[in-house]
Amino acid sequence: MANAWKKEKPMRPLLLLFSATLVLVFIFFFLASRPSSNPSPPGLNPTIRTDLPIYPLPPFNCEECRQSHPVIANVVEGLSYPFIYSLADLGRLPEKPHKDIVRFLKGKPFRRPDISATIQGLLEKFKGEGRDNGLVVDVGANVGMASFAAAVMGFQVLAFEPVFENLQRICDGIYLNRVGDLVTVFEAAASDRPGNITFHKLVSRMDNSAISAAGAKLAFKNKEEVAVQVRTIPLDDVIPDSEPVLLLKIDVQGWEYHVLKGASRLLSRKASKAPYIIYEEDERLLQASNSSAKEIRKFLRGVGYNHCTQLGTDAHCTKLG
Repeated sequence: MANAWKKEKPMRPLLLLFSATLVLVFIFFFLASRPSSNPSPPGLNPTIRTDLPIYPLPPFNCEECRQSHPVIANVVEGLSYPFIYSLADLGRLPEKPHKDIVRFLKGKPFRRPDISATIQGLLEKFKGEGRDNGLVVDVGANVGMASFAAAVMGFQVLAFEPVFENLQRICDGIYLNRVGDLVTVFEAAASDRPGNITFHKLVSRMDNSAISAAGAKLAFKNKEEVAVQVRTIPLDDVIPDSEPVLLLKIDVQGWEYHVLKGASRLLSRKASKAPYIIYEEDERLLQASNSSAKEIRKFLRGVGYNHCTQLGTDAHCTKLG
């Protein structure tokens, strides 16, 4: 690890305390009661489907994947439907650990990701309207903060994530949340054409990895970058026309236009069957990938999405019947 301490330096008391505390917390965590032993939240009655299609892209096999280490996982604070996720970004140890590691050592839950609360709020609304039969598609799944938010509510999820380290953490979360029958993961970047493309990973900031090298380093210019080849596939090549999709979430560091173009057939469904779209609309990241918010909005209008609102850096788009 690039930021590890040097062996010739004596271990400071703070470092010893930090290491010992981590070990004790890990032991406590894995001996504690599992999430499956907790009562389900009120109103949660998931229906596990057994008729899912055979996808042309083989799902990522968590059972054959080598285990990530160390595993630092915890429940997320303040959600109606709590879930656990595993950290991929550990920060700079030991001088400046990730903020959630600090919370973890203080006995506090992980900080609630905004996308998790947004996803659960929308799905709760859909359930209230009687719309609970359909997939949640998570493009740029990272470590599963959107995927698990949906899965613990009983929704089937298709998650697309090209970064291997993040896939390991998704596998942690699938096990810890007991949602192996609800979450299907694909080791691929969704795009507008099948094939392979160079992907740029930022060491210790996997959530900022991107297809565009400029986009990956936009906010973290001094981070170490690693270029790898990843598979690309259009969503239309994976999701059958007969498969209902409730929600499409896209967060891919500026590659959103290409993902949407690759889902043209899915997005052209009539209003009652078209998915609700959440995508990151950050103009700087989009320009780094040679697209723009204006270009995306024009494309979406062309497939019938006539209502978009901006919430922070996310755009929410629907078809008004």
